[in-house]
Amino acid sequence: MDTTTIAVDIAKSVFQVAVCRRTGHVCENHRLSRAKFKPFFAQQQPATVLMEACSSAHHWARQLKALGHFVILLPPHAVRPYVPRNKNDRTDAKALLEAFRNKDIHPVPVKSVDQHVMMTLHRYRSAYMAQRIARINATRGVLREIGIFIPLGAARLVPAVYDLTGDPDSAVPRSLRPILNEAGAEITDLKVRIHEIEHQLLSLAKDDPLISHLRTIPGIGLLSATALIAHVGDITRFPTGRHFASYLGLTPREHSSGLRRLLGRIFKRGDSYIRMLLIHAAQSVLWASKRSKNPDRIRSWALEIERSRGHNKAAVALANKLARIVWAVWINNHRFESIKEVG
Repeated sequence: MDTTTIAVDIAKSVFQVAVCRRTGHVCENHRLSRAKFKPFFAQQQPATVLMEACSSAHHWARQLKALGHFVILLPPHAVRPYVPRNKNDRTDAKALLEAFRNKDIHPVPVKSVDQHVMMTLHRYRSAYMAQRIARINATRGVLREIGIFIPLGAARLVPAVYDLTGDPDSAVPRSLRPILNEAGAEITDLKVRIHEIEHQLLSLAKDDPLISHLRTIPGIGLLSATALIAHVGDITRFPTGRHFASYLGLTPREHSSGLRRLLGRIFKRGDSYIRMLLIHAAQSVLWASKRSKNPDRIRSWALEIERSRGHNKAAVALANKLARIVWAVWINNHRFESIKEVG
């Protein structure tokens, strides 16, 4: 591979390409259509190709890697400060070259097709969950407005709606009955879709020993394990478990100066969906630990944090520890083994 660096500003149908053969100097500028993009790179000698990690970037990265190029995806928020004045495609491409010179900017690993499939299933499941909750809340609100209160629990709502709309003597106005029936059918359909996606994730996880190892960690189930595999990809890019927890946004925000060191709330960088799954996993471990007669060392530590700092802070602290355990299990490729408290 020669020393040529090519920066690509990706768009839906037009690609701005900046070719750099001398540091800090753009030798060539090209504006390519989608049809001419791949043939252009097929004619180039193997080079370092820079792109922002945005929509379709992983697809084009896989295509260019197959042509022999070395592809680096840079996070968009880290590239933006290198656009000095007006934003256009040329300055965006040049900003990629400037950002690449900053070695403190960590590249985004190129995702495989299998990772995209798994993450897409999670995104659709999350969207279906949000839609289902929205329909349930809207239906409850409509019924409350006419003086009908249904006990808590999503499983109780749909049968109650069907009973109310099917009863000619109920207080539900006749003009509302068709729309309430449709809402009940939609809630049921969304539940079926969610279960279908979970079955698909389960079938994908059956033949992956790493997912089986991750599921031995307290609180880490099918959803958390598959989401971590899909989102993280290469765990070796994190030198320690603390770096991995920081990547997920589970380490404290720091505001220090001189001899004064101040640690605050977690800074919540990284993927919010993965962080949410880990915090929910920590909360489930905490609730289960309260019913355990002989908790292991991790659960005892979490309960002690809860007694001194409260449930929410204990859950976040335990999520941080779970992230570090995930890193250790993943790096060493072995099952998690808990340690019981002695005495």
